[in-house]
Amino acid sequence: MTTQTPRYKQLIAGIARALARWARQAHERRQLAQLDPRELSDAGISAGDRMAELSKPFWRD
Repeated sequence: MTTQTPRYKQLIAGIARALARWARQAHERRQLAQLDPRELSDAGISAGDRMAELSKPFWRD
């Protein structure tokens, strides 16, 4: 016999995953904003790529 997770628990879990992903993305973008040109170069990130990433809202991948 298999038990199925109730729909409301699936929704809550999905919301929690989305919130965690958004928080992680916002944190990573704040870190990206702090990198100096040498660190960007070491990571292989152009200034244009950085600006494109920083211009995204926190919920966008």
